[in-house]
Amino acid sequence: MPLVNLNGISVHYREDGAPSGAPVLFVNSLGTTMGLWDPILPHLTDGLRIIRYDMRGHGETDVPPAPYSMGTLVKDAEALLDHLKIKDALVVGLSIGGMVAQGLAVKRLDLVRAMVLSNTAAKIGSPKLWVDRIEQVRKDGLTALSGATMQRWFSRDFLTRPELAHWKAMFESTPPEGYMGCCAAIKGTDFYTPTSGLRLSTLGIAGSEDGATPPDLVRETVELIPGAHMELMRRTGHLPCAENPKAYAALINTFLKDTAHV
Repeated sequence: MPLVNLNGISVHYREDGAPSGAPVLFVNSLGTTMGLWDPILPHLTDGLRIIRYDMRGHGETDVPPAPYSMGTLVKDAEALLDHLKIKDALVVGLSIGGMVAQGLAVKRLDLVRAMVLSNTAAKIGSPKLWVDRIEQVRKDGLTALSGATMQRWFSRDFLTRPELAHWKAMFESTPPEGYMGCCAAIKGTDFYTPTSGLRLSTLGIAGSEDGATPPDLVRETVELIPGAHMELMRRTGHLPCAENPKAYAALINTFLKDTAHV
């Protein structure tokens, strides 16, 4: 998988599918890698040019010193699409990835034809929540947070399944500096006003048991964009693409057809 120098760091990315197909950019959540999207790939419609990357401070992308700004994270996504000479992509972002999608659409609408805002919001949590989270990671590391994080991320059913170990390990392997850097980016972000000015096809996805971005929070953000609609996935949490990848991919496939992206 290639590495490219963008915005002053080495970014790890991957392309799958058809090189000349309709482009879809996937942006991962806090505490995951591009592997977040692995479960849904076999279920996506054929003919797509699928681009994934590890967000700054995550996976095999460089981990510069914290804090990071949301503007920097948006610039990373922008630089990757420019490097690949891609315009008019469908951008699918989950949690902080959904914030990046909103910021990218506001800054460079030529790059974003449509959005899927999954388990995200225009503003997530309070500044104090993120300050406390950063201090906890600095003091105790990510392993100390993993139990509570899994409770927020997954439904009660999934918490008893053996696959949980994979996602727990992914979270615990996140570089603490990268995690803290992205927490700072979320802390400083309030996109209510800029997102309310967007005019593009948007699908919101929420999980009924999401303890990080509850359905009402997702709906509040989706309703800022005229014509956008939201789908609620039952018996899933913050990462529905991991819990029910077939149903999650089906929502994206339908949206691709509805927006004539394929």
